Amino acid sequence: MIEPKRIPKDSVSAALEKALRYRLLNEPRQAESICLDVLLVDSENQEALITLVLALTDQFPVEKAPALDAANSAVRRLNSEYHQAYYEGIVSERWATAQLAGDMPQEIAFDWFRQAMRSYEKAQALSAPDDPDPILRWNSCVRRISRPEARQHDVNVNRDITAEYGDDVPVP
Repeated sequence: MIEPKRIPKDSVSAALEKALRYRLLNEPRQAESICLDVLLVDSENQEALITLVLALTDQFPVEKAPALDAANSAVRRLNSEYHQAYYEGIVSERWATAQLAGDMPQEIAFDWFRQAMRSYEKAQALSAPDDPDPILRWNSCVRRISRPEARQHDVNVNRDITAEYGDDVPVP
């Protein structure tokens, strides 16, 4: 088997900039490849791991389970408990969105949104007081599962959310 060439360690920063650019160009496989190149020379690079998680989740509509497993594996390698919780939420939320776009029953996708919300709550508890990111993502999940089209298919979704999270969830 042909082995990938190693990039010079002093090119890591430039490579990560390219990975971000490829994500913005909607080329997640190229971004993933670059992150893997960075991780070959700097196996603990947190920026590469985060970008890898995002590039893998960008592929959920096409890659399905292999990308989910790889994203979860990368999340577990993050050093910060906050980042682990936050990116667990990102993975679950993006997986839920991909399931809604596919042929998966809506109830399964809603379970993934709820899992994301639990991860965001954990991240919020670990976050700096001025960090709104976990709250913004949590709210996005609430809005996604509270949409009228969601209620048409699952009349118990709002009741289930309120029972799990309490009165702080707006019920439309």
